[in-house]
Amino acid sequence: MATTDLKLDEPGSLSRPGPIGRFVRLALGLLCLTYVADLIDVAGDFFTKEGHIRSVVWNGVLAGLFLVSYIINIGFSRAWKKWPALLSAGVFLAIGAAGYLLQGSVETTYFAYVVWGWELYLFSHLGLAFIIAAVIATPGCEMRAFHDLYSRITGVPTKVHHCPVGPLRHIDRWEARYSQPR
Repeated sequence: MATTDLKLDEPGSLSRPGPIGRFVRLALGLLCLTYVADLIDVAGDFFTKEGHIRSVVWNGVLAGLFLVSYIINIGFSRAWKKWPALLSAGVFLAIGAAGYLLQGSVETTYFAYVVWGWELYLFSHLGLAFIIAAVIATPGCEMRAFHDLYSRITGVPTKVHHCPVGPLRHIDRWEARYSQPR
């Protein structure tokens, strides 16, 4: 089962992804950045004619709540477990409740700005990490791509982290086995 626990391994302990893993990372990065572009397109115009927050703003909430703990914990080398997701959900609930009490609706401008900004950060960070991981073949989790890039530029070794969720871990393992001499 996937865990948000931070389990950093020594540099060189994970193999670099092969061409399939790099292609999948590139595709996922482009998908995230396409979503970011869609978010930017609605900046400041969050509401439909009927007064509801546009679906593009709602679309990333569940995925973001699932991913935020991985992005923060692995990306920033923090061992905060599920706290980033719980804090994010708590903020959304508090702002939604305040909007409902003050304006009779959860779908307030303030709520839309908070969710939009949170998603803009999360999916920009994730998208750029996927792209960098694809280009430089970062071993393990794409959230360590910024660390790997820093390590390559400065020569300072940085720890790696296995992919905790999704198909990438399986693709990387399969490619590592397949590429080994027989």
